[in-house]
Amino acid sequence: MLAMVLHEPRTPLRLEVRPDPEPSSGEVRIRVRACGVCRTDLHVVDGDLAPRRSSVVPGHEIVGVVDALGDGVEGGLLGRRVGVPWLGETCGRCSYCATGEENLCDRPSFTGWTRDGGYADTAIARAEFVFPVPEDLSDLEAAPLMCAGLIGYRCWRKAEAARPVRRPRSLRVRRGGPPARAARGSRRPERLCLHSRGRRRRSGPGAGGGMRLGGGLGRRSAGAARCGDHLRTGGRTGALWPCGRYARAAR
Repeated sequence: MLAMVLHEPRTPLRLEVRPDPEPSSGEVRIRVRACGVCRTDLHVVDGDLAPRRSSVVPGHEIVGVVDALGDGVEGGLLGRRVGVPWLGETCGRCSYCATGEENLCDRPSFTGWTRDGGYADTAIARAEFVFPVPEDLSDLEAAPLMCAGLIGYRCWRKAEAARPVRRPRSLRVRRGGPPARAARGSRRPERLCLHSRGRRRRSGPGAGGGMRLGGGLGRRSAGAARCGDHLRTGGRTGALWPCGRYARAAR
């Protein structure tokens, strides 16, 4: 297999030829078709997330086809196209895992940080932590959903658990990117407002990036906001769920 390997923070990834890995009990081997680049991957490469092993293959927005099964894995996964997210494994025993909040597990493992990820043509993943990918999504469309898309989706799920959420008149998303696209697609608001932090990320008229992104999402307005401004906007609002990047539905 070919893999892009990080040996030390703040150094270029090295292209290496390695033997194809074999899945252990409860694992699957995946032939990678696509792997997105997430900001967390850059944190790993830059050393913002302290190294947990001597070398690692980054990448955690993986889409590929299962081509080998470890002991104890159901045969139905063989040949299936699946996605692999950031959360690679949990203990299944702590209080968080026992209450359905395994993302807060006391002893987690993370794809592309504590275990090798998808910047390779082959990857290993725990069978219970892969997702089937719908046929109507291409590999490139599905890959970002394994992390950024999950953020927007989880926001809506948490909000709806507190009370039913109708189609909002406007949706305000801090920063934007794939989480904004996922949040917008889940409820299709009439108006989308994108907010970025500070003057350097200004997205008002003439600033470029933010306005172009907002236009691509079908927004009526996209503007700049200092850090915290998204918490002070007026009107009746839904719940604010801190899920990595903040999203808020305004009713």
